[in-house]
Amino acid sequence: MQKLRFHGNQKGFTLVEIAIVLVIIGLLIGGVLKGQAMIQNAKVKRVVKLADEIRAATMGFYDKYGQYPGDENLVDIPAAGDANGDSSGQINTAAERNDVFIDLMNAKLISGNYTAANPRPKHAFGDDVFIAWVNPGSGADHYIEFLNLPWDVAREIDTKYDDGVYNTGQIRASEAYAEATSPVGILYLPL
Repeated sequence: MQKLRFHGNQKGFTLVEIAIVLVIIGLLIGGVLKGQAMIQNAKVKRVVKLADEIRAATMGFYDKYGQYPGDENLVDIPAAGDANGDSSGQINTAAERNDVFIDLMNAKLISGNYTAANPRPKHAFGDDVFIAWVNPGSGADHYIEFLNLPWDVAREIDTKYDDGVYNTGQIRASEAYAEATSPVGILYLPL
């Protein structure tokens, strides 16, 4: 059996070298986490911007035609439009809700390719966006509905632009902002 011999010139890692490696690893992890936070923040801003764009397009349509998109019932409003609405002043039926973005697209107020099979946009977190006449608890009116937003995103938007409470103020949610309810079913933003 051979004996192991240690020579005086063999070296391992010093504590300083190990500390430097740990600092570098920490910086890399910190950079990744910061990058994820920046991506999340950009998505939240995109949701708010989408609401602003939808609001502007809808009110532009109303100013131009005197009726809400989807609710209009004249074949030539807008050009290449449909006649599915009942002109009640409320986007309140499934057909009207599905025609909103098709009418906005046909009026050239929004970009996109909306059809009967694909009638609405998706928000930055991947689910549908609607406009509808609803009463989320603050009185019936037209609201932009964002379906299935992560609970923390819904709370962040409500906190930045309203009171931060899910069932009071102008921005409402279909349920409380809690990790257990992720995602929030519907976030209602006023039109």
